[in-house]
Order: sequence, then C-alpha cells, then structure tokens
Amino acid sequence: MRTPARAIAALATAALFFGSATAQTNAALGRSVDIDFSEQSDSFTSEGPVSYGSDGASFTITKSGDSPKIASKWYIMFGKVEFSMKASSGAGIVSSAILQSDDLDEIDWEWLGSDADEVQTNYFGKGQTTTYNRGAFHADAGSQTGFKTYTIEWTAEELVWQIDGVTVRALKPADASGQYPQTPMQIKIGSWAGGDPDLNSPGTVEWARGPTDYSQGPFTMQLKSLTVTDYSTGTQYKYGDNSGTWQSIVAVDGSVHSGGSNVDSAAPAVTSSSSGQPIPWSGTHDSSSTYVRPSVYPWVPESTTLTTASTQTATSYPGLPSGWTVTSSGKVVPPSSAPVRKASSRTSSPWKRVC
Repeated sequence: MRTPARAIAALATAALFFGSATAQTNAALGRSVDIDFSEQSDSFTSEGPVSYGSDGASFTITKSGDSPKIASKWYIMFGKVEFSMKASSGAGIVSSAILQSDDLDEIDWEWLGSDADEVQTNYFGKGQTTTYNRGAFHADAGSQTGFKTYTIEWTAEELVWQIDGVTVRALKPADASGQYPQTPMQIKIGSWAGGDPDLNSPGTVEWARGPTDYSQGPFTMQLKSLTVTDYSTGTQYKYGDNSGTWQSIVAVDGSVHSGGSNVDSAAPAVTSSSSGQPIPWSGTHDSSSTYVRPSVYPWVPESTTLTTASTQTATSYPGLPSGWTVTSSGKVVPPSSAPVRKASSRTSSPWKRVC
C-alpha cells in the first residue's frame, strides 16, 4: 500500500498545474452528432490496434502492451452521450467509456472482463480522490454478448447514468461533497490490460481481477455508434479563472447552457460502492492534458451505500512540504510563491501519454 507521504507527494505535484487552467482552451463540439463507427471517424484520434467494420470499432488486445483507444478532437460543456457498445471478456481486461476534462473532472463507465454481468460507474472532481467512496457497481447482464446503450446525461443540476434507457444512478451536486464534474469534457473509449503484472502495480492487477492470460485471447471490445449532444454552443471553451466551476467557463462565439433534457433520474439505491481506494489513473483514464494526476492504487468495492460511506477528509499529511496547506475538501494547495512548472510524464501506465 502506498504510504500517506508518497500519496500526498503525488497530489502536491498535481496541485501545481491547476493554476495554468486559465490558459487552457478546448475545441467545442457545440452541436449534436451521430457517429457510425463502421469506418474511422475524423472526429476522433486513435491509438493502438483499432479496426473498423460492420460491428463498428473493434478495440483488440492480443499481447502485452496492446491498449487501443480513441479520443474526441472536441469537448462538450454539459451534454448527453450515448455509447452503443459491447464490453470485452477476459480476466484483467478493462473496457472503458469515459468523459474527462483537462482539469481532471471525470465521469466513467467501466467493465471488467471477468464480470460479464456487472458494470462500474464513477466520477471525480479535479482529480481529487478524498475517501474514494464514489464508485458503484450495477447489474448489467449480457454486456459481453450483445450491443447495449450506455448513456451519460450531464448538466449543472444532475448527473445521470442509464443502461438501455433505464437509470441506474443519479447524482446531484449537493451529494457530491464538492467533487461534482463541471468543466469541458473530452470523450475517450478504449480497452487495456489492467491485469498484466508486467505493466501494472499489484494493486491495479487486483482491481482489474487479473492476472491476464494472453493465450486466452484475443480480447475485443466493440463500439458500434456514438450519439453526442453538446448542451452548450460556440467554437471553443476557455477557462476564465482558476476556480474550476462551470460558471467560470467561457464559450467563444456561443454560450454555456447548464440545463438539459427531461431525463428520468429516478435511480435504484446504490448497494455496492467503493471505499478506501480509488480507481487506477491509467488505461483510458490516462489524460492527454499537461496536468498531472495523483499516482494511486485502485479502489476496491465494498458492500456499503453512498449515503453511509465515510466522508472524512485529512487536513494534514506526513511529509507535506513547508508552506503547503490542505483545504477542507482534501485538496493540496502550494504556497503562493511556489513555481509552476511542467513535470515529467509518468511511464508506469500501459497507455502512451499524448501531451
């Protein structure tokens, strides 16, 4: 297990880069699109072994080091995303469909190949993990045998996850302990071998329910189509200040719209959530931004509920450099005189960083 000092050192490094968000500009989608992945889309960049055909984009892992993914060239500022996809089988194989901002806000769907009838949801705000109690499990029968539609409906008022039109989870900002995602998001889809012990830490291998046996492959995740509606308009989204709030985002040649459709947000109670450890910052989560996220072990699900999970936040850490402070939300803040500089990229992730 990572020591508190090492964990906070990684968080402190990440904190150095939030200050540069005011200079960040993202290309805006600003409209609705329907993308058929029977052929490569010019709206996405690709990396690794991704092929295209009648069943859409296929993300195939055949050997150690394979980690296919695609990422949108544009961002949305609140919106609705519908993924028509089929998860991969295979112990230690992780299929992912996520929204992620340059400020490390994140909204996730995640499937583990060893669990054919289950999917995980999660969210992060500014890369802060606090007590790591935000991930949840949901029944998802047939996720590896046929195409299903997974939806993320994201507004300033509520975040909703749906499977085939049925809401499985809903989150309001008041229930997010200050971690509600609210900055422009890029779409990322892909698969990776979290269970490969030659590429990942023991904690990540355990979380992914590995180890991965490549002789049992190939392992393929498929994305048939994607429907995206950007609720805001314009050509670019700019960070107006360092607050990381949606009100600070500026839409160039357009406007930020905080509302959305009348989605059914009635969700069943969460009966299995994470507590104690976070999801790994690797795989599809590996950001293309220049900001550095915490380097931490994966979260391990436990039987609990989001309303009863502990929300205690540390206010100090062993080994915290002189002058550094910790906010009530657990964020590490450097002294005002601390220099802002770019740190070297981590190399432990199986994904290549696209800085």
